[in-house]
Amino acid sequence: MTDSNALDPEDRKIVTLARSARARNHVPEGAAVRDETGRTYVAGSVALPSLRLSALQTAVAMAVASGATSLEAAAVVTEADGAAEADLAVVRDLGGAGTPVLLAGPDGVVRKTVSAD
Repeated sequence: MTDSNALDPEDRKIVTLARSARARNHVPEGAAVRDETGRTYVAGSVALPSLRLSALQTAVAMAVASGATSLEAAAVVTEADGAAEADLAVVRDLGGAGTPVLLAGPDGVVRKTVSAD
């Protein structure tokens, strides 16, 4: 488990935003990403009959739609134990293989950081 208080303030911010999105929208996951200019994009899971996206996929799509060309970091708040390969792939597509993905529980405590390798 990572001490959330020891996180860089910008990383702590995206974890907080991801947690807020999850709670506000009553969805299983919340995510936030930070692009190369420091802008953040926040999203929750999407579950429609014709469209299913994880929170991280939605946040990355929002970043791309807004003109982001790379990612500095990503955060996901979820009850899952790890990141899905599809989520790591979408982060890798925009951010590159070394982009950190902070995985936090619903309480906002970062359980681990994984690389999008």
